[in-house]
Amino acid sequence: MSPLTTFLQRSTPHMLALFRIVIGLLFACHGASSLFGVLGGAMSQGGTVPTGSWPGWYAAVIQLAGGLLVMLGLGTRAAAFISSGSMAFAYFTAHQGSALWPIQNGGEASAMYCWAFLLLFFAGPGSWALDRVFFGDRGQEAAPSAQREPSAV
Repeated sequence: MSPLTTFLQRSTPHMLALFRIVIGLLFACHGASSLFGVLGGAMSQGGTVPTGSWPGWYAAVIQLAGGLLVMLGLGTRAAAFISSGSMAFAYFTAHQGSALWPIQNGGEASAMYCWAFLLLFFAGPGSWALDRVFFGDRGQEAAPSAQREPSAV
């Protein structure tokens, strides 16, 4: 096995954790802006979404709670699954009707978050997750290592 392959395999759980932390933080910022009017407010127009309004307020709660849980690595798979679903719902109800491609319909962020959270659902939290602090490695399946093909001699 090459040194690069060895390095990449050792680094994968850490890079996955960095990915999880950044995606979770950015998603939580969307929820915080809509719920509390910070960071430019709802839809970057200041203000907040009305409490209990469908679907905006519920989406913001999912964004804030799901983003924080994913960022911390606490219940990552469940939070990522729900967050991915909420972004798929947002894409197909708010964006896809106006044009086919996300670049045309303003749905790039929804599509990217949907796929990023789906990846985290399948890949798990990586290293540095609070789940590991509270529950150890129980329930955390290790990613399968790359299969080495026999070398031709």
